[in-house]
Amino acid sequence: MTPLRVIVEADGGARGNPGPAGYGAVVREANSGEVLAERADALGIATNNVAEYSGLLAGLRAAVELGASEAEVRMDSKLVVEQMSGRWQIKNPGLRPLAAQAAALVRRFDRVTFVWIPRERNKHADALANKAMDEAAGITRAVGARAAAARGGGVVAGKGEPAEPAAGSARPSWEPPVTTPTRLLLVRHGATALTAQRRYSGRGDVPLSEEGLAQARATAARVKSLAPAISAVVTSPLVRCTRTAEVIATALGGTPVEVEPDLVECDFGEWEGRTFTEVRAQWPEEMDAWLGSTEEAPPGGESFRAVATRVRRVVATIHKGYPESTVVVVSHVSPLKILLRDALAAGDAFLHRLYLDPAGLSIVDMWTDGGVAVRMVNETAHLAS
Repeated sequence: MTPLRVIVEADGGARGNPGPAGYGAVVREANSGEVLAERADALGIATNNVAEYSGLLAGLRAAVELGASEAEVRMDSKLVVEQMSGRWQIKNPGLRPLAAQAAALVRRFDRVTFVWIPRERNKHADALANKAMDEAAGITRAVGARAAAARGGGVVAGKGEPAEPAAGSARPSWEPPVTTPTRLLLVRHGATALTAQRRYSGRGDVPLSEEGLAQARATAARVKSLAPAISAVVTSPLVRCTRTAEVIATALGGTPVEVEPDLVECDFGEWEGRTFTEVRAQWPEEMDAWLGSTEEAPPGGESFRAVATRVRRVVATIHKGYPESTVVVVSHVSPLKILLRDALAAGDAFLHRLYLDPAGLSIVDMWTDGGVAVRMVNETAHLAS
């Protein structure tokens, strides 16, 4: 088999530094220039340099997935190119974990070179990064303008340049909205035996403990006091969530319960059922990688990036299906943290800094113009004995 040689074009940017950020990456066959893969995503709030490194990581991972043996990385970030080439020190401690992840990926190739290119020669990756930031902000653009920019025939917002919102998209404002949002009442399921033992509890179908059932009843009473008119209760398929959802629906007088597979907890793979201490002792490098990047997964498990993809799908479906309505969403720690991260336009570090108690309650409002308001996070007063 002929070894595959590729060109990786990567970029990232932030509208503000730090500010809402995103990245883009393109993998091309080295000889023909044919596009083999594209990667892009929003990052929440981050710096330009973090976004650039994120683009590099996405491009390298895509090249690995394609089975490439050699890669020439082209970026308009002098900082990333020089640091990855070993000519500049990495003085910013926030960039060191990203550079370490990139170095680990580089070792999976026979040969990788880093080349600086002017920004005008990196338009395709730049366009992908801006598209990701636009979509995260609820901004739409004409396909022709974006395609022209990717071909070098147009101008798009770049690093540090805010894009002009499209008609109807949300603009920042201190004024309270006057229209009715779709309101999500986010409920983490009640406690289980694994919760008390501080064990990873992902796809294992563990029932509520007696304490967890009491927590579900208390949460149901709190939900009813906040919003007696609930259109639906949407839940993860796992029994600890469906039981919590049933208790809430009964308290509301029989509100319909909808099972949504995409709300299931992250798959923790080989870590499932193990204590946090056991995992740290047995998989220290894997845990560091997992904590350092949402694209890393536990051995045999699922990355937070994959969880985010399905959570966003659920949110979009609820927003479309229940306009100007209130919906209870019963899920797990990981999906709910990701939903709140996106609602707050926060960075990935948010996922490891937010704590969600069993049966804790959060509230997110979403408007048709793209506006979002987080009204409450992890309320637990109703659980006080």
